[in-house]
Amino acid sequence: MQLREEDVIPDKCIPPGLARGGRELYKEKTVPSPGTSLEAVQPLSAPLFSLLLIGSGAISYPRAVGSRETLHRQRSGAGTGRAPAVPAEERGRHRTGTGGTGSSRAAAPRTGSMAEDLVLETWDLHCDRNGREHRTAAMGCGQLVVRRGQPFAITLRFSGRAYDEAVDKLSFNVETGPFPSETSGTSSHFVMTDCPEESCWSAVIQQQEGESLSVSLCSPANACIGRYRLTLETCTDYQGSSYQIGDFILLFNPWHPEDTVFMRDENERREYVLSQDGLIYQGTCDYIYSIPWNFGQFEDEVLAICLNMLDINPKHLRDQNQDCSRRNDPVYIGRVVSAMVNCNDEDRGVLFGRWDNCYDDGMSPMAWIGSVDILKRWKKFGCQPVKYGQCWVFAAVACTVMRCLGIPSRVVTNYNSAHDTNANLTIDRYVNENGEQERQSWDKIWNFHCWLESWMARPDLAAGYDGWQVLDPTPQEKSEGIYCCGPAPVKAIKEGDMLLKYDIPFIFAEVNADVVYWVVQGDGMQKQSIRSSDVGKNISTKSIGRDSREDITHNYKYPEGSEEERAVFEKAEHQKKSIGEEDEGLHLRIKVSEGANKGSDFDVFAVVTNNTDEERVCRVTLCARAASHNGTLGPQCGLTDQVDMDIEPRAEKRVPLRILYEEYRDKLTQDNLIKVVALLKDHQTGDIIVAVRDIYVENPPIKIRILGEPMQNRKLVAEISLVNPLTVPLNGCVFVVEGTGLTEGQLVKELEEPVEPQAEAKFRMDLMPRLTGLQKLMVDFESDHLTGVKGYRNVIIAPQPM
Repeated sequence: MQLREEDVIPDKCIPPGLARGGRELYKEKTVPSPGTSLEAVQPLSAPLFSLLLIGSGAISYPRAVGSRETLHRQRSGAGTGRAPAVPAEERGRHRTGTGGTGSSRAAAPRTGSMAEDLVLETWDLHCDRNGREHRTAAMGCGQLVVRRGQPFAITLRFSGRAYDEAVDKLSFNVETGPFPSETSGTSSHFVMTDCPEESCWSAVIQQQEGESLSVSLCSPANACIGRYRLTLETCTDYQGSSYQIGDFILLFNPWHPEDTVFMRDENERREYVLSQDGLIYQGTCDYIYSIPWNFGQFEDEVLAICLNMLDINPKHLRDQNQDCSRRNDPVYIGRVVSAMVNCNDEDRGVLFGRWDNCYDDGMSPMAWIGSVDILKRWKKFGCQPVKYGQCWVFAAVACTVMRCLGIPSRVVTNYNSAHDTNANLTIDRYVNENGEQERQSWDKIWNFHCWLESWMARPDLAAGYDGWQVLDPTPQEKSEGIYCCGPAPVKAIKEGDMLLKYDIPFIFAEVNADVVYWVVQGDGMQKQSIRSSDVGKNISTKSIGRDSREDITHNYKYPEGSEEERAVFEKAEHQKKSIGEEDEGLHLRIKVSEGANKGSDFDVFAVVTNNTDEERVCRVTLCARAASHNGTLGPQCGLTDQVDMDIEPRAEKRVPLRILYEEYRDKLTQDNLIKVVALLKDHQTGDIIVAVRDIYVENPPIKIRILGEPMQNRKLVAEISLVNPLTVPLNGCVFVVEGTGLTEGQLVKELEEPVEPQAEAKFRMDLMPRLTGLQKLMVDFESDHLTGVKGYRNVIIAPQPM
């Protein structure tokens, strides 16, 4: 007996446990875990098939679930599988069906009027082709990786006969997470349709040639990202089989207009999703320089490491089902990644932060040139934190993870970045009359601070806050009880919307706080000098498609002193003080001579300008101290005597300070920074003016020459050299070289001999380019007296001739 389609009662009328062919009954027992062989699903027992449902006079039979015992799953890099053939008489023995009378009996061998079983023989997930179309082929993980909302093709080949839509029914199951369910969005069952559905998973036949069937599968644009299991169900004459076809990975899709990470411009998508290298800006607001960074989001193992990071985050461990169900939301993913890149919550995070210049039991933060080595070390040592990181390392690793998952991201540097611990939008600094630090303050000004911007919609907020969002994985302050920060809309920071999610007051202070210098005089009295335009300078990121700096300060704040800026401060409930900078009679600034190079002496000057029409008498002092980029001050390396001077009307005078190499050589941290403070006291008014400047002492350049014609899969030679600029030999010299598409991981060259003063270290290294197009070869140099020296060379690799 055959039932017509209109005679079948919908699944919702079938009791729990038998809905949709009894999937709940067989899944737990028969679906193998990934990496194991696939055995055919065993048939439901005969008593289960005796359950008949009567409604409105119609009888519906639950779909039988049965197949051959000998079906095995085979996997290869091409995503193909083969099911060995089973004799027809053997197949009949493993089928169970129901008769028209409602009684349960074993299925008899097929007769002429009944269709032969539809048996899957092989399948192909087309990993390479789908990877190219979904822009994931560079991941090279030998697995199907696709982006949500975009169709991907698979091919099914059946044994013995072709698929016949008149008698055969095909459907698919997709599942992610340890406890998949349709209510949480981590499981879906869908049948073959004529056209794809945008709001749910769908399957559409593309082409049929004999026993081969090409099918296009597609997820909704808001599906959860992560690892999925794909199962095919076949049904003929209400008796069916289930086949575990394989696993695949689903990522965010910035190319899809309905995805919450959609980015309209293709050049931006190439830079912020596909580019595997970039530049990170460091130095000071007066001396900006860049270091190269290998993000390497498509390198081998990186995707698996990123997904593992999601699986061991504390939210997943507390509630695995809820965590997996929220992985459709880039806001949620961003907070998880921000927390997991640091280890301050004892959550098995990736990086251990350290800022005290003591890195002997790990790697100096200045030595890293890429994220891949860090992530692989984290995996290799059982997800134990990698030592050590600072802000740019935290931001760069988070950028790698977000780009890998499909969320457009970039590293941003904020110069003179405030760390306001008490949320009063004021950074208090205490100095004596010589400009020396009088006492410590928890508030600090970092000479630069790096964070991450990720592109996403914010449906959880009112309209107008989509676009770039700040995420800061550097552990500074807690957010909702954990060390993470963001995502905070850049638009909300600019507008002073302090009550929106997440962490806007803290980031607002980083770019807007006032700096108040308290000058402690000999009699204990304190004088105030306010510098309201010191914080949030030259906010920088790499330009799109070019190795140049893009200034994005205007995205974060209105011009200093503008009406818009004042309105924002009022909205932020901050009364901006007006003492100090406006209409100063005397103006003070610090100037640096050319040649502030490591190993050399150089001069700094306090430049005093009299903006009045009368002579002024003042006292000027200069003090220089070694510093770290997070604002921590070290030993003194230069100080002038107090100098009294008369300045003519509208005139300018300079007070010099010579900074000697022998003074700063052993005091300089690996950040190569010296902080100079100038203090001016106007004898006529009693006013005190403070000027501050961070000086970066430059490392020597690394020279990189490419010998020969760069071509894919052809040996290439790079010549790398560096001159020792110091007066002492360099011992323990190590060059580390890496570049996506140019090297297999990192290449290390250890020099056997010391490099004498003014001598050149030079060596050659063989490369074998794998990828075509523009690639970056990056080099780091480490030694006992010279550390964190960086260099890079762009190399254009031609395609291999056909």
